[in-house]
Amino acid sequence: MTTLTTAEADTILADNFAPWVQALGLSVTETGEHHAVLRLPWSDRLAREGGALSGQALMAAADTASVIAVSAARGGFGPMTTVQQSTNFQRAVTGRDVLVHARVTKLGRRIAFLDITLTAEGEQDAAARATAVYALA
Repeated sequence: MTTLTTAEADTILADNFAPWVQALGLSVTETGEHHAVLRLPWSDRLAREGGALSGQALMAAADTASVIAVSAARGGFGPMTTVQQSTNFQRAVTGRDVLVHARVTKLGRRIAFLDITLTAEGEQDAAARATAVYALA
């Protein structure tokens, strides 16, 4: 099976996500057989009081990266629905882009499971970790 190119994945972002998700400025930096990496650019608009990136922006980025990773694993985009997402925030992100690594851990005919790690650019330790489950059409 052929995986998606980053250009194809960026097209999925442009064609299938709501304007508020597109306003996050996400871009696909890498795709593979069972994973995708997206960049969430730093923006003061996404910061909460105190200057840290908001948890809502991180969760939306994790969800979006998961859709791209599932699309890469399936060889293209198809309808899917988030069934569950759990996020653990481990450290604040201030003034840096975030790299969102989504990996499909199990892909079935009707369901997919993923692990997502969100790391501030230049850091080793994760800012947040998430798990997600998707129902596939």
